[in-house]
Amino acid sequence: MYVDSHCHLAFDELHQQLAALLLEMREADVRKALCICTTLEEFPRVHALAQAHGNLWATAGVHPDNEGIEEPSLARLLALAQHPRVVGIGETGLDYFRLNGRTVAQMQWQRDRFSVHIAAARATQLPLIIHTRSASEDTLAMLADEAQGCSGVFHCFTESEAVARSAIDMGFYISFSGILSFKNAKELHEVAKWVPLDRCLIETDSPYLAPVPHRGKLNTPAKVVHVAQALATLKGISVQAVAEATTQNFHQLFKRVAT
Repeated sequence: MYVDSHCHLAFDELHQQLAALLLEMREADVRKALCICTTLEEFPRVHALAQAHGNLWATAGVHPDNEGIEEPSLARLLALAQHPRVVGIGETGLDYFRLNGRTVAQMQWQRDRFSVHIAAARATQLPLIIHTRSASEDTLAMLADEAQGCSGVFHCFTESEAVARSAIDMGFYISFSGILSFKNAKELHEVAKWVPLDRCLIETDSPYLAPVPHRGKLNTPAKVVHVAQALATLKGISVQAVAEATTQNFHQLFKRVAT
């Protein structure tokens, strides 16, 4: 039994073929998936998925890279977090990969947005779903300063072992995506070998980052099985052991999800 801890089934390319994707999940023994919210405008569709399907769950949040959208207030996030089947805050964090001519100092709006999400997680005691790209130092610093008592997951992890250690020391989990199956992801392979199994999650981040042998194609939650296999190979354990551990970890973190 597998769980996809991070996917985007509300995105059009997946939402339009939802019935087939849910069948594919059942056939692959992927029992649950967490549908991630990236804008407040998207939340109704994300939440409707979780309401309509007993094996889907939802989050509430605004992706750090999104601009020109409704900005989340603390009150708004707290209200959304009260909806049934909402189990996490995010995805949130910092992303300095596309500065578009701006300096890091000019990205204060991202840091302000991240702070709002952290405050929501503290108030609700829901886990944070962390996105960090080219911004790990600031991400860790803000969590250390503001997120005492919070839990969460660094999703689609591609950072260094040092970042993984810091995240785990603060009580966060590390989630691996299809990137783990890429032959050229050597540094990530070493990180995955080190991260304790009881701190690992697996995800697809679908529709993106399809794992080998589907690299370059549309990704779907059923393909999280290949991420589990890649992690099992790197750790020298059975894929069943990875499936069991990551499912248990998912339920340990997302306590609102029914077992």
